[in-house]
Amino acid sequence: MAALMAAVAAAASTAFATLHLTKPAIPLTRTTHRHLRTIIASSLSSTPSTTPEFNITFAPPKPKSEPKLKPKPASESATETPGQDSASELDDQLYIPWIVRDESGNLTLQSTPPARLLHQMANAETKKKKKKKEKDSKVKPASPTAEPKFSKAARRFYNENFRDPPQRLSKVLAAAGVASRRNSEELIFGGKVTVNGSVCNTPQTRVDPVRDVIYVNGNRLPKKLPPKVYFALNKPKGYICSAGEKETKSVLSLFNDFMNSWDKRNPGLPKPRLFTVGRLDVATIGLLIVTNDGDFAQKLSHPSSKLSKEYIATIDGSVNKRHLITISEGTVVEGVQCAPDIVELLPPQPDLSRPRIRIVVHEGRNHEVRELVKNAGLEIHALKRIRIGGFRLPSDLGIGKHAELKQANLRALGWKS
Repeated sequence: MAALMAAVAAAASTAFATLHLTKPAIPLTRTTHRHLRTIIASSLSSTPSTTPEFNITFAPPKPKSEPKLKPKPASESATETPGQDSASELDDQLYIPWIVRDESGNLTLQSTPPARLLHQMANAETKKKKKKKEKDSKVKPASPTAEPKFSKAARRFYNENFRDPPQRLSKVLAAAGVASRRNSEELIFGGKVTVNGSVCNTPQTRVDPVRDVIYVNGNRLPKKLPPKVYFALNKPKGYICSAGEKETKSVLSLFNDFMNSWDKRNPGLPKPRLFTVGRLDVATIGLLIVTNDGDFAQKLSHPSSKLSKEYIATIDGSVNKRHLITISEGTVVEGVQCAPDIVELLPPQPDLSRPRIRIVVHEGRNHEVRELVKNAGLEIHALKRIRIGGFRLPSDLGIGKHAELKQANLRALGWKS
């Protein structure tokens, strides 16, 4: 074993001596360091020609009883020659030398790697990690597009069941406030309405204001239709239910303040075109529904809805049982036999000198209540409507005033939409 160790040490010394002697033949352009085993392997194939310059030996094992020596300071280790035994510094570790070229160009032997090499290795490792991160970021797939909030089937179901379908052209014009349904048809027949650049003469043409471009008298119809509004009006005497002429008062004139403040309360939305649901003659007062919803008005005013309406008729003169029986038997109105649901004589009140009759009908024919009372031989002094369906005229609603209807009020009127 000792002989083998001696042979290895001799081979190492020969290799270092060879490197030193052949200095001109091996130009070292950068820091050179080789492992001891590589040097030994290369030197075994060659024959040593000169004596070794470096004396490299292995540190002998220290006895367990002896205390370990502390490493020497850097100032002391720098003064030592490369040939000195450094076993005390490396403890039980194998001494692996670093052969480097100093500032003067001579090869020297040291036990630690040069500072420049350690600095370059640290920088190279840092750059490598940074490039790896950049590579990972490039390879990382792009985030997938967010899925739609609702599925295609859900959107189709909404469009088929909740979205407003295309409507008749005349109805769209009336809902947009251009004119009444009848006047809108006259505009269409007159060739004053274009749809998508073509003149349309058919009021039944189905259009969608959002997608179709509609012009009336050169003015484009807004894409957004006005919202649906519903009002209860306490109609005063002397007002008619249509637009009427300038010298005639219309119930719609009672909504002038509401229409004038529309733009402030609903910016960007067109004004609704209001109309009455059914009619009360000029002398009749009481509950009147005003809206811009044509379907709602058609539902309430049509006789097929059989929506009950309650009236209080104030009579000139006395009323007896025969009068009530005659009224309850009914009469012919507009060619149709009409009979009331309820006829009742109200009890007298001290502040009212005239008798009052409570009459409930469901046909809704024109002047139906007046015809029933007239057929019984009585004369009406005043007529007031106080209820439609399940909605009663609010007691605190003054004459000529209006109040917006809520969903509960609409349900009481029989409107489920």
